Amino acid sequence: MKSTGIVRKVDELGRIVLPVEMRRTLDIAERDELEIYLEKDCIILQKYEESCIFCGSTRGLITYRRKVVCQECIKQMGEY
Repeated sequence: MKSTGIVRKVDELGRIVLPVEMRRTLDIAERDELEIYLEKDCIILQKYEESCIFCGSTRGLITYRRKVVCQECIKQMGEY
């Protein structure tokens, strides 16, 4: 993990502000969704990107009954 040297305080609502330079570098815009992961004693933020519930692909996605599935997995399911 690479240190940026940036320190931010958590406000009374538990929020932190990501510096604009970091948001620009990572292409994070206002209202973008971020996923939150825990790894040991670290909090990891990652820009959220919908993916297939079966294979993790982010291409050719279709939402079916509030689940996201890629066209390739749908094709493979049709072969069974």
